[in-house]
Amino acid sequence: MRQPYIELLSPAKDLTCGIEAINHGADAVYIGAPKFSARAAAGNAITDIEQLCAYAHRYRARIYVALNTLLKDSELDEARRMAWSLYDAGVDALIVQDMALLEMDIPPIPLHASTQMDNRTLEKVQFLEKVGFTQVVLPREFTLEEIRQMAMQTNVALEVFVHGALCVSYSGQCYLSAALSGRSANRGECAQYCRLPYTMVDADGREIAQGKHLLSLRDLNQSAHLAELIEAGVTSFKIEGRLKEVSYVKNITAYYRQLLDRILEGKTIRRASDGTCRFTFTPQAEKSFNRGFTTFFLQGRQRDITAFDTPKSQGEYVGQVKELKGNSFTLAGTSTLNNGDGLSFFNTRGELEGFRVNRAEANRIYPQEMPALRPKTKLYRNFDQAFEKQLAKPSAERRIAVDITFSDHAFGFSLTMEDESGARVTIARPFQKEPAQKAQTENIRTQLAKLGNTPFDSRYIRIELSGEFFVPSSLLAEMRREAVERLLSLRKINYRREVRKKAEKAVYPLQTLTYLGNVLNEKAKAFYQKQGVNHVEYAYERERNAGVPLMFTKHCLRYSFGWCPRFQRGKTSFREPYYLVWKQTKLRLAFDCAHCQMLIYKEDKS
Repeated sequence: MRQPYIELLSPAKDLTCGIEAINHGADAVYIGAPKFSARAAAGNAITDIEQLCAYAHRYRARIYVALNTLLKDSELDEARRMAWSLYDAGVDALIVQDMALLEMDIPPIPLHASTQMDNRTLEKVQFLEKVGFTQVVLPREFTLEEIRQMAMQTNVALEVFVHGALCVSYSGQCYLSAALSGRSANRGECAQYCRLPYTMVDADGREIAQGKHLLSLRDLNQSAHLAELIEAGVTSFKIEGRLKEVSYVKNITAYYRQLLDRILEGKTIRRASDGTCRFTFTPQAEKSFNRGFTTFFLQGRQRDITAFDTPKSQGEYVGQVKELKGNSFTLAGTSTLNNGDGLSFFNTRGELEGFRVNRAEANRIYPQEMPALRPKTKLYRNFDQAFEKQLAKPSAERRIAVDITFSDHAFGFSLTMEDESGARVTIARPFQKEPAQKAQTENIRTQLAKLGNTPFDSRYIRIELSGEFFVPSSLLAEMRREAVERLLSLRKINYRREVRKKAEKAVYPLQTLTYLGNVLNEKAKAFYQKQGVNHVEYAYERERNAGVPLMFTKHCLRYSFGWCPRFQRGKTSFREPYYLVWKQTKLRLAFDCAHCQMLIYKEDKS
């Protein structure tokens, strides 16, 4: 049965980012293991992960660890031991790609199917559910209807990316970096050849586009479609960014937290963790790193998915250049700029160029060095000095609501504290009750409400005394502190990690696995053979298959140029095959219209 709650899942490159993700509203955080993570540059020590788990569990938030690279035979035992260490550290689930782990003695920890598994088909997701996966990350390329159909025919929790950088290839199906540099994306070492500037030529060598980032996409932003995704059956909303800085994690987590809270208000479905967040800033997605935003294919194929001009952060649009005067210019727009802001614009060569604001006087801007601007040039702010200063400070407070009741009994006083999850403790103190000379209610409320250095916040305080008794502030403080400590202990006791679902008998939907099955080791091969696969080829990283497609992408350059025979029927004089050229690298494009995708092959440059 699919989980009855909605999860906001935030990235963390390290412990600091993870704690701030929790503070800013994440219901769960995903972070890299010390090794074998699909972001090799974002590994973390077990001790840091253990500390993060303890902090997250205080709010009933979860920690998922990415152990999602393909594994060599020589690495299997180390990965197995790491899985146990992570389990002992308190981790709630492992995000995995390599099926060898299912053939090994690993702890009973839930497994999530990484997007690197290429979970495109219903049959694949149903298989993963049967063999014990409790959550599956769907491809970023899915339409809303494809997500809905997947949810209708499965019970496993469905996770989708809602924000951040987009891989141009179907995840797990890109071998370009491995082929050109030996750095495999499936091993966490992608060299990002998709972000390079290419010249596109046709079969006759005629130039179609020069020096453009033709495989570079905008960044994903599904913030306008969260309610539709919930209705379609999504339960986990994932923010990309395990290499991003802490300011990005703070801003984007807070941005989606506020949106989801508004959607869930008054609904029977609830968020997946406890606590309410208060922010010292106004979250704005466009102020964090972005290449411009797109909803990708959620609503079908569209033209605005690419970032051909630059792979760098474009930032937020702030206005146009109005008038140039000496070493300054005026800005036509509603945005207020500050000293130290970073601005960018596309120059006459179509390249993104940046400069720093030295001084801003109303709408007149004095750059540190005057760039080659023209009137009506569009300007973007990719560094907001004032905003970043806000985020550099403590910028969020997350509190768990508690109801407090203070009453008396025959031998003294009692304090009951109950949190929003229903956890409840009572402290009873013997005390000689004496008539008070003045009203005590206000002081009792004041003392019991002092929860500032705890994760709690009083929702209401009820005072139920049979008479007007003197209650010392010291007694109230002692009872409050003890109640807080006992409630924290009870919450820790009450926290229950899920156990991995028992695997059922399952048959893999294919009888033959090519290099696209990403089988790098003998245990993964044995796993698939047990599930009915008759022929298993080894992964590209092992066999270096010649002449095979190195990338499968739903992004199509014929469509980008208006020549798609299916959707546009535009005509061109350029002759196929088309090629992308960068330095000594030459890539051939092929178009699989039956599956609406573009394939990329490596060619020897002639």
